[in-house]
Amino acid sequence: MASSGIHLTTLGHRIRHHRQAQGFTLDELGALVGVAGSQLSLIENGKREPKLSLLQAIAQATGTEVTDLISGEPPNRRAALEIELDRAQQSPVFRQLGISPVRVTKGMSDETIESVLGLHRELQRREREAIATPEEARRANTELRLRMRAQNNYLGDIEKLAEKQLKAAGHVQGALSHRTVSIMAERLGFELIYVNDLPHSTRSVTDLENGRIYLPPASIPGGHGLRSMALQAMAHRLLGHTPPTDYADFLQQRLEINYFGACCLLPETASVAFLQQAKKDRNLAVEDFRDAFGVTHEAAGMRMTNLLTQHLGMSLHFLRVDSDGAITRVYENDDLPLPMDVTGAVEGQRVCRKFQARAAFTQQNRTTEHHQYTDTPSGTFWCSTQTGSSADGEFSITVGVPFDDARWWRGRETTDRAVSNCPDESCCRRPSSELTERWNGKAWPSARVHTHMFSPLPRGAFPGVDDSEVYEFLGRHAEE
Repeated sequence: MASSGIHLTTLGHRIRHHRQAQGFTLDELGALVGVAGSQLSLIENGKREPKLSLLQAIAQATGTEVTDLISGEPPNRRAALEIELDRAQQSPVFRQLGISPVRVTKGMSDETIESVLGLHRELQRREREAIATPEEARRANTELRLRMRAQNNYLGDIEKLAEKQLKAAGHVQGALSHRTVSIMAERLGFELIYVNDLPHSTRSVTDLENGRIYLPPASIPGGHGLRSMALQAMAHRLLGHTPPTDYADFLQQRLEINYFGACCLLPETASVAFLQQAKKDRNLAVEDFRDAFGVTHEAAGMRMTNLLTQHLGMSLHFLRVDSDGAITRVYENDDLPLPMDVTGAVEGQRVCRKFQARAAFTQQNRTTEHHQYTDTPSGTFWCSTQTGSSADGEFSITVGVPFDDARWWRGRETTDRAVSNCPDESCCRRPSSELTERWNGKAWPSARVHTHMFSPLPRGAFPGVDDSEVYEFLGRHAEE
């Protein structure tokens, strides 16, 4: 039974429920089905797995069906509490404590069981929080990236939701204005307020009681930053998000609110029409897409990953790379060879030095896009790269496609070409024999470790956010 997915504790409770409903004692039902009452007791307590023939006999004696006995639903609230407690006390987290499990008796009240369950739930929550380490985060992020890759990085329901909200706010075409974003917020019952004292661990704070969305006063050049943050805050409400239960849930919510913001800033209908015309003209370019909708280069490039495969049948890759070569954001469905660790994570890995995503930092003219063909073990790829800078340092944004699709892009005539053999160590990671001979044993670099590697998420209801700081912030502003 257990191997078939039936939980023995639930099965036992359902048998007990139907036995008691018929007014049978253990011995009386045992006599009817041909087993000792003590054997039935073991089954009802989830200690023994009954044979199918015995289940059939019990069902017949209690006037029910076998399918009802093996249902996965607890028969009543008391049974549900006992089953949850039983499972909690069998968990590895509880067993590691070396504490004897609580034995539930008939005289134990529901309130007592609920209190013990509350302790177990908090224990589980703290354990989940403790394992939200960089490795756990990388695994969750990798699973999410692969899942989105399988669906072309496209979320149709959110696309439709965004277009509906834009239409209701009166947006027709062109760049989304701050005024329209404010109207969208007002329709949801919120006022946008810009303050200087947002908690450092937040991007925005929504006051559900007083209908306010607090945002920082500073904006990324072009206004994309404030519009995007306001849209993302609204997305939490529109998508019905609740406090995330774990890191994977947190990442899923972040992806969804970012996606909604992108759909509003670059609406699907208008964006697809723009891209289809550009492809028809053989003049696809990230910078044109960016300027047409008044967003950042990164937002335009990332939005292409949502739309090009789904609507234009074109695979592609997107990279955001720091000046030291570390990948901070990535998407690919064109089989571009990318570095990854043992968990399958790409973020944080250093991209090949031969890729334009890294080579662009050495270019003298960084105000325009740079184009390059790169021969790799997986084929030849064309790419367009633009560099930029932020408070965290320099970065590059790259959008690329397989060689055959380069014909649709502006910059396809470039003569710049590189050869990458990564992940072969001899490509760009292993020093030449001359350098090795010259410096082996004669140098000792002191590695710089990124502090975020050791920073667990703050405890609280919202991963990555200091709850007390948020509540103090709301307390100050709610009195205004």
